[in-house]
Amino acid sequence: MKRTYDDAPKLLKDYLVYLQIVKNRSELTVLNYYTDLRLFFRFYKIKTGRASDDPKEFQNISIADITESDIKSVDLMMAQDFLIYTKNEKDNHPKARYRKGVALRQFFKYLTNNKALFEVSPLANLELPTPKAALPKYLTLEESVDMLSNIETPDQKRDYCIITFFLNCGMRLSELVGINFTDIRTTHDHNGKEIWTLKVIGKGNKERIIYLNDACVNAYNDYLNLSETDNEKRSAAGNRNMTAKTDALFLSRRNTRISNRRVQQIVEECLKASGLDNRGLSVHKLRHTAATLMYQNGVDVRVLKEVLGHENLNTTQIYTHVSNEQLENAMNRNPLAELSKKKKKKKSHTIC
Repeated sequence: MKRTYDDAPKLLKDYLVYLQIVKNRSELTVLNYYTDLRLFFRFYKIKTGRASDDPKEFQNISIADITESDIKSVDLMMAQDFLIYTKNEKDNHPKARYRKGVALRQFFKYLTNNKALFEVSPLANLELPTPKAALPKYLTLEESVDMLSNIETPDQKRDYCIITFFLNCGMRLSELVGINFTDIRTTHDHNGKEIWTLKVIGKGNKERIIYLNDACVNAYNDYLNLSETDNEKRSAAGNRNMTAKTDALFLSRRNTRISNRRVQQIVEECLKASGLDNRGLSVHKLRHTAATLMYQNGVDVRVLKEVLGHENLNTTQIYTHVSNEQLENAMNRNPLAELSKKKKKKKSHTIC
């Protein structure tokens, strides 16, 4: 592990190693678990009178002296009080409190199943706040086209390729930044058609293959100044990269792998240039856009799950939301939509 977590008690350190080595969680995920559990044990020390409840001193509370006996003394009531504390004192919204509750439950599940510290986890029945389900923000097809049409950054070809990959492949920020030249391959099918593929490393270091469409291939070739027949240059991983210190596809001006933050800035600049900067959009919303557009154009949700690299189908289901236009079209396609009430003709009475 790159981080040592020096102030973590041994059982917590063991758990963090378990998450990274056995469960193959990313360093960021492990850090989030550590941060949430450290918050809990700081609360525990305040609750048990072993630390000051002065908010100014909270960040200085060490959890290194938390013992196995301390952990064994944690019960359901303590965990519930902690979630109330995060709401009232830390102003955590339901999603943040849900994450902290999950971290607690998973840690005590590990202590029960892997360390035999409990026969039954004391937090097995911990009820979690229900995060408000929100539809993902995304760009419409027209807005996506506008965004691609208004990229006028200093490194226009590179940035156009980046935005194209996001909007077409639905990849995560870390996946795009991590792309190397050698991750892009070309093969031919039985009819001789050229097939382009991209290998990405997703969450939990899981590898998946993305098939590149014509828009991605054209943006890639334009970025590298390659023609469609430049196979030698392409297979040599791009001659423009010979002086670079990295095999990274996307480079900074210092000829090093572009950073996450720089890519975020590029997306922000491109959104602003398209007049879309006041919508609360971000890099991850481009992933939402790709997923939504694919689903709305007939891609099966099970296929979409594989494209996005989701572990569970439930995660992908969020993209099955429908647009207002689709709702309107559905109503208009009802065969009764154009039926209007006809007035009954009054019978005329003939006076004899």
